[in-house]
Amino acid sequence: MRKQSDNGFTLIELLVVMAIIATLLTIAVPRYFNSVDKSRETVLHQNLALVREVLDKFYGDNGRYPERLEELVSRRYLRKLPDDPFTGDATSWLIVPPDSADKGGVFDIRSGAPGTARDGTAYKDW
Repeated sequence: MRKQSDNGFTLIELLVVMAIIATLLTIAVPRYFNSVDKSRETVLHQNLALVREVLDKFYGDNGRYPERLEELVSRRYLRKLPDDPFTGDATSWLIVPPDSADKGGVFDIRSGAPGTARDGTAYKDW
């Protein structure tokens, strides 16, 4: 008779380990996706604040707002336009013009991302 070797795992041991891993994943995965959404919202807030600050500086220096967002880059107020973290694109910003057309073309920007934030507000209203 051959002696059975103890060099492996039994099916029960593998199933117990897989059940433990599955339990840990059910706890960790929802927290991961929540943290990803939270970080995107934080980046969106920071990008909006940065561009709005630069728009104000441009207006202070020139007495008018830029005609296009790209003018901020060409005049070296920004190195590059920030991306909208939800759309992943720098061209998806919604442009808010000033109340008077002779003041330029870009008074403010808003996110072009569809959907709502975790607090229930729409991204386009930020």
